[in-house]
Order: sequence, then C-alpha cells, then structure tokens
Amino acid sequence: MIRAEEILHPRPEGLYCPLGDFFIDPIRPVERALITHAHADHARAGHGKVLASRQTLEIMAIRYGEDFARETQAAEGEIALGDVSASFHPAGHILGSCQIRLLPKSGPRIVVSGDYSRRPNPVCAPFTPLECEVFITEATFGLPVFRHPDPAFEIAKLLRSMEEFPDRHHLIGGYALGKTQRLIALLRAAGYDAPIGLHGALIRLCQYHISQGIDLGHLVRVDDPSGPRLVIAPPSAFSTPWVQRFKDPVIGYASGWMGIRARARQRRVELPLVISDHVDWPELTGTLQEIAPQEVWVTHGTEDGVLRWCALNQLPAKPLRLVGYEDEPE
Repeated sequence: MIRAEEILHPRPEGLYCPLGDFFIDPIRPVERALITHAHADHARAGHGKVLASRQTLEIMAIRYGEDFARETQAAEGEIALGDVSASFHPAGHILGSCQIRLLPKSGPRIVVSGDYSRRPNPVCAPFTPLECEVFITEATFGLPVFRHPDPAFEIAKLLRSMEEFPDRHHLIGGYALGKTQRLIALLRAAGYDAPIGLHGALIRLCQYHISQGIDLGHLVRVDDPSGPRLVIAPPSAFSTPWVQRFKDPVIGYASGWMGIRARARQRRVELPLVISDHVDWPELTGTLQEIAPQEVWVTHGTEDGVLRWCALNQLPAKPLRLVGYEDEPE
C-alpha cells in the first residue's frame, strides 16, 4: 500500500500531492492549487487553476480581482484529480472555509484541516469531523496555556465598557475577513441593535456576507467621530491618521492572542477581547481524540506542544515545518 508521504508532502511552494499534481494552500504561484479558505496567508493570487469552495472563490475575486487565477472551479462532491479524489468539508473558521480530504485509489485517507474552529460561529458552517488515517492540524494556539473564554463573555465585557464610558468612542480592531463579521453577529446576538460603524476597508466584505444571507443589522461607514460610538476597523488602521480623528477612544482588539497580556500592552490595547477563530488547546486535543486518526501531522504554530501531547497519548505525529503561514495579513 502506498504511504501517506507519497500522497502528500511539503515542498517550498506548500503541501504537494504528486498523485494529482496539485498543491494545497501554496504560498507561491503554482499550476494547480486547492485552497482551504480565503485568508491571504492561505489564498494567494497568480495560480494557474484554483479549486475551492464557491464562497472562497468569490471572496478571492473581491480581494484580488476577477482574474486572480487563469481558471477556477467550485468544489462540489468528490473531484477526481489523477490518482486521488478530493472533497471539501466545512472547517468552521470563516465563511467558505473547508477541510480537504484526499482519497487515493490505494493508501490512507488524509484530511488537511487548514485553519479550523470548534466554537459555534454565526457567520459560517460548523466544523465537520471526518474519518481519516492521517489528520493534519494547525497549531496556532498549540500550547496548554491557550484556553479561550466564551465569546459571549468577551462581548459582554465590550458592552459593559460602553456603558461605563458612554462619551468615548470604542474602536475595535478585527481582521476584515471573518473576525469583523463574527464580532458584529455576536453583538447582534447579545441584543445590541444600534448602528455599528465600519472603517471603509471593511465595507465590501461585510456586504458580501449580507449577500450570503448573514444578517449583520444596521452598518454605517465611519470616517469621523460624528457616526456610531462603536466602530470596527482593521488593526492596521490604528497606526494611521484615521484613528487620530477620534478624541480619547477606547481601543480594543479581538484576537486569540489578546489572552497574552504582553501582546495587548504591545499594541496599546485598553480593551483586549479574547475572541479566536482557531481551536484552543482543549479543542485541538479534543478534536484529535474525536477523530482518532492513525497519525497526526502538525503545521503552522507551536508544533512542539502538540507533538509532546501526541507522544504522551501514543499517537504517532510529526511536524511539517511549513513556512509562510501567519495571522491574516493586514
């Protein structure tokens, strides 16, 4: 029987499948790419052919232009690619995000999870556990110290701050794709029905989510302090003159990394909100126990912690040592 390493292995461009002659989430332009989701550290422009979920393709077109690839194909069902079939399944990370399961004609089934989350997310389909012999997991928060709180608790913290400081704008940093829309949906679920201000860079992707049937309520583009008291902006906006238009704002930032106080201080964040679209330590290890693969491959993150856990649980594991994957570029 063919070994897993012969089905999929790392190359400088990314994970490569010689049986189908394609890459998964390549960081350099390639002839054929399968894309798990549309964050810019996984989805690059310039490939020859791109296979991804319909929503991922549409978001890539918004971000990069309609000609981001020479040819595109929306993933539906099992797709034959040479001597392997690929299928796409929800990852629970952002809208359109998918795990990719590879089914060779002979050999182990491999699931490339991409970035994934096990928390309920109102703006995307939930993670689907898949049977497989090899499971490739991210390790963004792959240490026992990372235990994310309930997002509803963090939203309540934001609303309390707005009550405590009613005369100060609350400017909350959130990535344009996924985090912004999830923040808005969480606020609406908590009963906040007032208009929410948006930095101009966030408008188009929010409009796309609305077009996909996701109710985000009343949103207003904000260019000055005359708009809503609650404003969401990309993190990069806080280092531009845009933020200087607001007098003494409360600066917040929504990220799993806000659980590290030093990171919050580094960014001069007064209101850190620990809201992540990645699995934390209990969710990561719980997923491995639930899926029960024969082998785990670990990528982009603190791989050593996950490898140690696997060793203690007698689960064969190895690091992929892929480079080029970071947080969503701003």
